[in-house]
Amino acid sequence: MALTGQVTGDNWSVSTQGIPVDDSFCCEVHVAHSGPAGEFKHQFRHSKIFAREWEAVLDGLREGVVWIGLKRSETIHL
Repeated sequence: MALTGQVTGDNWSVSTQGIPVDDSFCCEVHVAHSGPAGEFKHQFRHSKIFAREWEAVLDGLREGVVWIGLKRSETIHL
């Protein structure tokens, strides 16, 4: 069973799932938020690899929250 994590805020959420890679771990990051333009969802695989699964999930949550901040402030556009 994969380790997962989730963080939610006002109209946004970030969830992650650990993924085994050889003898290490990375994670899949799912971000979603609602705004004036409607609901937005995006998923991506975090680029870092970690020795322990909990490290991958925690860093993926951090990356997802940063991503949400950049998207909501209209710094990045998709």
